[in-house]
Amino acid sequence: MADPRFFTRQGPFPLGELAAIGHAELADPATADLVIEDISALETAGSGHLSFLDNKSYVDAFAECQADAAIAAVRYQPRARTGMALLLSEQPYRSFALIAQAFYPRPKPLPGIAEGAVVDKTANVAADCQLLPGAVVLGGAQLGARCAIGANATIGDGVIVGDDCIIGANVSLSHCQLGDRVTIHPGARIGQDGFGFAIDPDGHIKVPQVGLVRIGDDCDIGANSTIDRGSMRDTIIGPGCWIDNLVQIGHNVELGRGCVIAAMTGISGSTTVGNFVAMGGQVGLAGHLNIGDGVQIAAQSGIMADVPPGLTICGSPAVPIKEFFRGVARLRRLAKQQG
Repeated sequence: MADPRFFTRQGPFPLGELAAIGHAELADPATADLVIEDISALETAGSGHLSFLDNKSYVDAFAECQADAAIAAVRYQPRARTGMALLLSEQPYRSFALIAQAFYPRPKPLPGIAEGAVVDKTANVAADCQLLPGAVVLGGAQLGARCAIGANATIGDGVIVGDDCIIGANVSLSHCQLGDRVTIHPGARIGQDGFGFAIDPDGHIKVPQVGLVRIGDDCDIGANSTIDRGSMRDTIIGPGCWIDNLVQIGHNVELGRGCVIAAMTGISGSTTVGNFVAMGGQVGLAGHLNIGDGVQIAAQSGIMADVPPGLTICGSPAVPIKEFFRGVARLRRLAKQQG
């Protein structure tokens, strides 16, 4: 059970209603009226709980789970404990996510400007926004409806924030425009100077960074991540991108829609990334590259050349993943021969 000091639970819900919410099917229609009070992990679930199985590594835990109900694919139905009600889904984790949102919906802002928050007289802040203590909204900035601005966050001059955005504590926004339903987690820095300079033996010469950062609708940007504004053109984060904590995105980078970028990844300036690209943790991309749609990049890979659409790559310098593991296998065989 989630700690009630921090999370407000909705419900309870009948299992039939949860099946509809999660786009799942009741294995037994007679269980539609079973009351579910909360969600829980397989190992900790008990009476009144709903859990899920999405990874075959947890089949044994699923078989022993004490939840009243669970979400699983049809092929795992025979492994369920006798008496457990089942919601059958082709995408159990997706179904669980939708149901979890019903139990724990995104908190709505409580309209009002807290004592200690500062709003410039030329800023335009919707009446139903929430500003916590220490938040600062500077001249000409615009906040759309139902935004929540965390403690000590700074919304810079002229910044535009769309509707239903959540800006975490200690975030700084400058030289940027956000779409609707954007979440930026604490400590992120958006729109600061890009790393642009001309190398000179007498002292490097700063190149003014006169572009913006444009973030599309429904993006989620993790804690302490940084996105530099463009130099001569804008840095663009496409709609629906999910960016983990501690990610660095350089000036003039363009991300397509639906990209997923894991922690400690760095994307160098002027690289273009297609739609629905996924990058594991600690990936590094050189500048001025083109990464095609649907590319998947394994953790700790180094990308130094363009990548055509649809490839899965690994290593540094990165190569197609099957080629990478063939090379690893050869090295192991050589090591055994030498040993």
